[in-house]
Amino acid sequence: MQKKWYRLDTAALIFPAIARRDWSNAFRVSATLTDPIDPDVLQQAADDMRARFPSFFVTLKKGFFWYYLEESDHPVTVQSDYAYPLTFMSSRELRKNCMRILYYKNRIAVECYHALSDGRGGSVFLCNLVARYLELKYGVSVPKDGLIRSLSEPPAEDELEDSFLKNAAEIASVREKERSYRLFGTREPTGFKTLTTGVVDTKTLLDAAHRYRVTVTAFLSAVMAESIMGMQNDRLPRKRQRTVKVTVPVDLRRLFNSRTLRNFSLVLNVGADPRNGDYTFEELCGTIYHQICAFATPRYMAGMIAANVQPQQITVLRLAPVFLKNIVMDGVYRRSGEGGGSVNISNLAMLPVPENMAVYMERMEFIIGPQRSYPNNCSVLSFGGRTYINMIRNIRESELERRFFSRLIELGVPVEIECNRRS
Repeated sequence: MQKKWYRLDTAALIFPAIARRDWSNAFRVSATLTDPIDPDVLQQAADDMRARFPSFFVTLKKGFFWYYLEESDHPVTVQSDYAYPLTFMSSRELRKNCMRILYYKNRIAVECYHALSDGRGGSVFLCNLVARYLELKYGVSVPKDGLIRSLSEPPAEDELEDSFLKNAAEIASVREKERSYRLFGTREPTGFKTLTTGVVDTKTLLDAAHRYRVTVTAFLSAVMAESIMGMQNDRLPRKRQRTVKVTVPVDLRRLFNSRTLRNFSLVLNVGADPRNGDYTFEELCGTIYHQICAFATPRYMAGMIAANVQPQQITVLRLAPVFLKNIVMDGVYRRSGEGGGSVNISNLAMLPVPENMAVYMERMEFIIGPQRSYPNNCSVLSFGGRTYINMIRNIRESELERRFFSRLIELGVPVEIECNRRS
C-alpha cells in the first residue's frame, strides 16, 4: 500500500534548509491536568489520533528537488518528559517522526517540528489529544465542535491544504531591509534551554492593556521593546544604536477564513527607532498597536504571502536540486529571515476548550524555542483566568526576563515567576 505524502507548505520549505547540527525549529504546546497522567491511556489516545490527523504522524524525507513529509512507519511512542523543553530534534529523529508526545506528572506536552504546523495548528492537535485521553480515562463525552473534531470522520481536505497558495496576491510586498538590534549572551555549552514562566491574572493584564487603549499583544510587545531599548542604551551611545523591533506572528486563518492545520502564519516586525529620541511607554504602545493594525490586514498580508510563494514558481529554482536550493534559501534567510526583529512574541491568546473538558485541566502553555539567531524567545497563552508568559533562552544571561517582568509589575501586573533553572 502506497504511503501518504505531503509537500511542505510554503512556510515550511525553509526549515530543513536552515537547520543546523545544534538547532531545529520546533515548538511545544502542553496541558496540565488535575490528575497524574496514565501513560498507557495516553498511548492509546495518541494511536487513536493517527487516522484523523495524518499530517502530524509523518517523517521528513529528502527528495532530489524538495524535502517532503511522508507517513511514518514508526508509531509516535509517548515518552516521559525527562529533560528541558524542546531538546534538539536531530535529523535522525526527524527521519522517524517529526512530533513528540511527552508526559510528566499531570502534564501532557506535544512538541512539533515547525515544518508540520504552527502554534495554532499544534494547539488544535493537543486539544484533541487531551479530549481523547479524557474520553478513554474518565468516559467524558467531549462535544465535537470548534477545536474538537470527531475521530470517526476522515480528515477534511481544507485541514491539509497549503493555504498560502490559495491566498497570494498577484504583486508581492517588498521585504523590509533594515536590521534590528540583536540580543547576545554566553551560549549554554550543553544546549540547555532556560525557561522562565511569568504567570499573571488575565483580567489584570487585559485591564492594563486597555488603560493604554491597545491589545494584549501590543502591550506586551511595548514592554518587550522598552526592555530591549534599555539594554541597548546601557551598551551603546545613541548614534550607534539600531531600531528595536519585536517579531509578532499573525495567524492568517482568521484573515482568510482558513481551517488548515498546517503552517499558515506570517510575522510582522513592530517597534521603534531610539535614535529618534526617547519614547514614553504610552507612545510605544500606540506606535506598536498602530503598526499591527496597519499591516495585519488581508490585502497587505496577501502581498507578503506572494513574496513567499513566488520564488517557488521560478523555473530555475524549481528545477535546481535540493542541495542548491538549501544554499540559496540559507543565504536568503541570513540576509532577511530574522534580521528584522530583536525577539519574538507569539500570543496564542485563549483556546476555547469545551467546559466539560476544562474541568479536568489546570493550565495550558505554549513555548517556541529560540530561533537560529535569536537567543531569546517569548510565547503567550491564556487559560482558566491565568496567562502564561514563557520566556526561553539558550544563553546564561537573564537580563531580558528580569527587565521584562519587573516592568510588568511596575505597570500594575503582578507576576508569579517559575523557572526550570536551579542555579
